[in-house]
Amino acid sequence: LKVISTMSVGFDHLALDEIKKRGIRVGYTPDVLTDATAELSVALLLTVCRRLPEAVEQVKNGGWTTWKPLWMCGYGLSDSTVGIIGLGRIGQAVARRLKPFGVKKFLYTGSRPKPESAAEFEAEFVPLTRLAEESDFVVVTCALSPATQGMCNKDFFSRMKKTSVFINTSRGAVVNQEDLYDALAHGQIAAAGLDVTTPEPLPTDHPLLSLKNCVILPHIGSATYATRSTMAVLAANNLLAGLRGEPMPHELLL
Repeated sequence: LKVISTMSVGFDHLALDEIKKRGIRVGYTPDVLTDATAELSVALLLTVCRRLPEAVEQVKNGGWTTWKPLWMCGYGLSDSTVGIIGLGRIGQAVARRLKPFGVKKFLYTGSRPKPESAAEFEAEFVPLTRLAEESDFVVVTCALSPATQGMCNKDFFSRMKKTSVFINTSRGAVVNQEDLYDALAHGQIAAAGLDVTTPEPLPTDHPLLSLKNCVILPHIGSATYATRSTMAVLAANNLLAGLRGEPMPHELLL
């Protein structure tokens, strides 16, 4: 085996230590899926905070009757604080899209401050605990690593506001799903939206799927026709360049 080409920006599914040991080159597809994933993150956030799946269901099952002042009320982005875990390419693209909604303040956390990236949103670098405590919306867009595995756990959710909404479009293993279930079931946080789970696909009898305040999508972050087509071509070009011993358009440097 000389070359591995993955049609993804994530590479947590690859045995990197073994690959490095054997001198195998790896191509991946960053950048090209940033916009599609950021759009999906915003779509999921709006879907969850305005309770769209519940509302659609009410129309279908006859729950829509006379007007009631607080029926189907959710949470808005205007004047809110948004916390982004991982202000990388996708995190920045999410912030860029959320800013016009009238977000009052952006917080972010990660392995280190990124003042150049944060300047555009006047985002403040804070510890994970403070991000949990102050954010009305938490959006997870970090890479999966030993440092981020299970970081959104019981302690994290217990610090969040009861009115907060949690969104994860990164990797399922960043979240402790049992702790998330408990937080949602006991009203510790308002709602959650996940495009990624552990395992994938999530078993249809999983407890999270029984909750009205949890929206789960089948890992479709990059799923636009244009993006997937671009990813496929890039993955093929990475592979061909690797086989020819040439520089890849996008090589993962191990």
